[in-house]
This record gives sequence, structure tokens and C-alpha cells, in this order.
Amino acid sequence: MPENHQRKNIRKENHDYSKPGGYFITICTHNDSYLFGNIIDGKMILNDPGKMIKKHWNELPNRFQNIIVDEYMVMPNHFHGILNITPSNANAIGIGDIVGAFKSLTTNEYITNVKSKGWRPFTKKLWHWNYFDHIIRNEDEYNEITKYIHKNPQNWQLDINNNSSKENLLRESHEIFAKKIWMV
Repeated sequence: MPENHQRKNIRKENHDYSKPGGYFITICTHNDSYLFGNIIDGKMILNDPGKMIKKHWNELPNRFQNIIVDEYMVMPNHFHGILNITPSNANAIGIGDIVGAFKSLTTNEYITNVKSKGWRPFTKKLWHWNYFDHIIRNEDEYNEITKYIHKNPQNWQLDINNNSSKENLLRESHEIFAKKIWMV
């Protein structure tokens, strides 16, 4: 990366991401790699790497006592999930640390299985360097996000036919979704 190039911060300025509440997270694979399964007849069919992603998501509360994992969907080249941070007397862990641990755990296991089980290799890294988030403000937002997550496999055809890159499409759909539903 050029020395004076700065990455754009996409987090909400001055927000404490360890604050109790719900967070909608989207994480994309690096280079839009289709690694976690296939969409067949509007349903996500997980392969072994996809099942591994699911396993690590569900195990996050064992690592971080102040979180509850909620609705999620592993897609061929990205992941959507809702994390709830609960009030805690312990040192609060933020969304960035949780997502970082998830990416690290899944990357390490993926690499191990490329070597031992012949999983499809990825180029340079498993995940894109960043992730998208949305702070869930109320029950209506939670319900809309839950619908969006569950319908993601049914809407996959729309993504495939879009000429923009998947990463840009996901960013745009996240932003349009947020503006439409929450007037952000």
C-alpha cells in the first residue's frame, strides 16, 4: 500500500463498540472468493469450510462472555450475523476485537484444513481486511435485519447478475438498506 494512502474509517465516529446492544455485521472473503458452499434453489448449502465458519460463530460466546450470537447466514463469499453485547462488569470487549478473533480463528482452521483435508486454497488471506457494521437501534430494525439475513440466499441471483464487484455491491446494499429502513 502506498505510504500516504489511508483507509477510510467506516465506523460510526465516537461510538463505543463495546457498548451493550445489537450489531449487524457483514464480513466478506478476500478477492470475493466463493469458499463456503453454494446457493441451490434459493438455499445456502454449506460445504465443510462453511460448516467451520458456522461452528466458530456459534462458539464465540465461549470466548467472550459478554456476547450473544444471534441470527446469521454463511453465504458463498460473505457472512452476515447479529451480535448482541450484554451488560457486563468485566472489561468490555468491542465488536472489532470479536470480529478480529472470529477472522483469526476461521483463517487458522481453514489453513490447517487446506493442508490436511485438501480444502480449496485462498489467495493471501481468507477475509477482506475490514467488515461492515450497523448498530441496531430498535426492535423494528432488528426484525428488518433478520428478514434480510434469512432472505439473502433467495436474493443471491440478484447479486450474481450485478456488474459491480461483490464487495461494492454488499457495501451499496448495506448503505441502501440502512438509508431505506433507518434513514441514516
